[in-house]
Amino acid sequence: MASPALPSTGPRSTAPPAPAGPGAGPAAPPPELLTDLLTEPSAELPIVPRRRPGRYVSGGLALLAAALLVRSLAGNPAFEWPVVGTYLTAPSILRGLLLTLWLTGAVMVLGFALGTLLAVARLSDNPVLRSLSWGFVWIFRATPLLVQLLFWFNIGALYPTLSLSLPFGGELFAVKTVNLLGPVLTALVGLTLHEAAFAAEVVRSGVQSVDQGQLEAAASLGLDRGRVLRRIVLPQAMRAILPPAGNMLIGTLKGTSVISVLAVHDLLFSAQLIYNQTYRVIPLLMVATVWYVVVTSVLSVGQYYLERHFARGATRGGLPPTPWQRARALYRRTAGR
Repeated sequence: MASPALPSTGPRSTAPPAPAGPGAGPAAPPPELLTDLLTEPSAELPIVPRRRPGRYVSGGLALLAAALLVRSLAGNPAFEWPVVGTYLTAPSILRGLLLTLWLTGAVMVLGFALGTLLAVARLSDNPVLRSLSWGFVWIFRATPLLVQLLFWFNIGALYPTLSLSLPFGGELFAVKTVNLLGPVLTALVGLTLHEAAFAAEVVRSGVQSVDQGQLEAAASLGLDRGRVLRRIVLPQAMRAILPPAGNMLIGTLKGTSVISVLAVHDLLFSAQLIYNQTYRVIPLLMVATVWYVVVTSVLSVGQYYLERHFARGATRGGLPPTPWQRARALYRRTAGR
């Protein structure tokens, strides 16, 4: 009886297997080819940047338009730039500038202090405080600033006298509203209440931008609410509060020009007094414009560094270099060539 045939134990063929048929996929490359591709160093290919002719054309047109605008401003004799330089540091102009800066700083401090209280009331569980805060924000955001200033300026028509008296003790003191609210104090009250309504929404949105999970984690660790507010909520909320707060600061600086209707000697009203006497309207308006641009630029720089300070740890790879750091790096590269 013949024994069954045993499988061959000789060396196997290394030829790649033939495709199974017309419907089969492409054959896999042999292992030797894959090993060579992985082990051999790849040739260095030149990297050619993508050409963008439209970018150069649009940039050139923009520079041309900016150059034409600067030439028009510098060469137009109607601006009377020598007169602008003469009145730029006039004593009355500088006094008006100082009053504008003082009003801007006071309004921002008082407005954000009151706005923070309103935001806390909006976020509280007390329905009475929440409703009253919402009503304040609604009224003062819906009313134009000029209307509010004129209303407070004529408050004496509604309340000629302000007094404080006890139920059975008589009147403690009384003061006439005309003597109490002068033009500067009226401007301060009106601007502060108007600013507080917008600041309340800015602070509330900043606080609500913090992830709720972090507050729950802090509560699980047993941290009190004051420490959670200082260590967790405020550092993260400031990233969302600072950009709109900076816009509000610049808006308040320019919004103080509205108080010129109350005969408050701010920067714009001081310029108006001068051109009413000299009839140099355009040069004096340019004086006020130059000072507004200078102060706004300084405030923008301060806002940039504040945002950079509170952005630490929020971006991967560290903070981007400042313009001053970029300029120094460019100078070093240029000097090293």
